[in-house]
Amino acid sequence: MKRTSALIFSSVFLFLTIFTVVSASAAPSVGVVNLQQVLDKSRAGIAAKKKMEAKMKEFKASLDKEKEEVLAFQKELQKKADAWNEATKKEKALELQRKKRDFRVKQDDANLEMRNLQEKHLAPIMKELESIVEQVAKAKGISVIMPNTAVLYFDKNVDMTKEVTAALNKKMK
Repeated sequence: MKRTSALIFSSVFLFLTIFTVVSASAAPSVGVVNLQQVLDKSRAGIAAKKKMEAKMKEFKASLDKEKEEVLAFQKELQKKADAWNEATKKEKALELQRKKRDFRVKQDDANLEMRNLQEKHLAPIMKELESIVEQVAKAKGISVIMPNTAVLYFDKNVDMTKEVTAALNKKMK
């Protein structure tokens, strides 16, 4: 009788211990955020995008003008090449190469400045997003929030994009 009682008691104790461990180690809750959508729809992201687009238009206009000048010079060189002596042809060919090289340098400089501008405007937003994502996760009881690009499928219930966008708008007025 004592053995049976001890066995029953041990079984119940073991069952309760296992049940407690299993319930304590339940699967972590996961959330997903579309960071691109947050940047596209938040006020801070829209403002940063407008500034970058304005600078991009400025660079594009300048580079388009320079490109047209290089192409016009190249066409002129092709048209008049037959009338020039060898020394003039070489001189004009070198001048064309310089113009093309200068154009590529200006293009590279514009690309570098755009990357720097993007870093300047988006870095503070991304830094703020880190703390906002953490706050939203804690408020919702979520243990992990992943970018939507890292997930093949997710249910709409785990999408935290709207909450994160609203929190970012509230914090970065």
